[in-house]
Amino acid sequence: MKTNQEYLKIFSAIEEVLPQIAARTDEIEGLRRLPADIAQTLKNTGIFAMNFPASWGGAELNSMEQTKLIERIAEVDAALAWCVMIGSDSGIYSGYLEEAVAKKLFKDVNVITAGWIHPQGKAERVDGGYLVSGRWRFGSGISNSDLVSAGCYIYEDGEKITDADGEPIWRVMIAQPNEYQVDDGWHTTGLQGSGSLDYSADQLFIPEEHSFSFSEPYRKGPLHDAPEAILRNMSGVPLGISRAAINFAKSLAEKKFDRTLNVPWIDSPRVQTIIARCEADLLAARGAVYCSLEQQWNALESSSQLSVELRFATAVARFNAFKTCRNIVQQIYDLVGGQSIYKNESPLDKWLRDANTICQHAVAQESILTASGELLLKGESRNPFI
Repeated sequence: MKTNQEYLKIFSAIEEVLPQIAARTDEIEGLRRLPADIAQTLKNTGIFAMNFPASWGGAELNSMEQTKLIERIAEVDAALAWCVMIGSDSGIYSGYLEEAVAKKLFKDVNVITAGWIHPQGKAERVDGGYLVSGRWRFGSGISNSDLVSAGCYIYEDGEKITDADGEPIWRVMIAQPNEYQVDDGWHTTGLQGSGSLDYSADQLFIPEEHSFSFSEPYRKGPLHDAPEAILRNMSGVPLGISRAAINFAKSLAEKKFDRTLNVPWIDSPRVQTIIARCEADLLAARGAVYCSLEQQWNALESSSQLSVELRFATAVARFNAFKTCRNIVQQIYDLVGGQSIYKNESPLDKWLRDANTICQHAVAQESILTASGELLLKGESRNPFI
């Protein structure tokens, strides 16, 4: 597959700014959000344009290129990568809106969108749109966002509306950040720097044209022809954390001493085995992610239909990447031993907290395996993360 020149340009720009951002990861964690200047620096690289079409001036990167960018950023800081992963969904959302409306809302291809798209809110139908009320969590990057999404079930005359199959109708509302009440409830163990604040609304009017359903794309093509488009680059976060942890362990090999076996780390069979096992686990997880993404992308380029096998493969590869990450970081944390708990000596405490936190996302829950099994055996699943 031909490499997109826009990908190379963005990757180069990211590599240029990552060293200065790496020096500020403690600041990011302390603030519990990205500083405004770092968010702007990331904007300047063009990374938030990766899901916008070339016809808009966007980068229009494929799933594999996007994941590699997120993976590289996560090697430096998981919260930073998480904010980029969420914020760059703007281009995907724009494809579910009528184009003239989308261009008014998404004023340029570097727009950052935050928000929780799954239906935690209530949208009552009124003339011209909806009155939206509710409270949403996990507004990652909301402090630096240009737009905020909010998933809602649709109501009419106080009754929840259902589709022909009896399922509740779910739409995503788009509004300005200042139209919501933002509350700081983000006091967590991991991903502290993601600024994933709570936000709420009470009878907020959203015009009909500023809402969308993932089942009704306006723009055709691989970025929009499957409803799980926003999930495709997520695996970059656990893959990047895993790579950082293994590289850290390897960097200690020349310095540390294995007191158990009374040999330097570099000569210790115990250390050699654990590092090799972690590398093998990451190799397998990473291979599954990129292989399934490439097969899916190729299928979407030739047809808008995805087979059961491809839907299954991307979902379980993503699930496995998250679980593998936590396992790798835990193994290395234990290998390094007492040094792991000192913040000034090791980043492993932060990586372990981040790994545990990302594994609480819906894509890393056992319900994904249940839904994947349902998909394989019955040919369908209503789980939105499959």
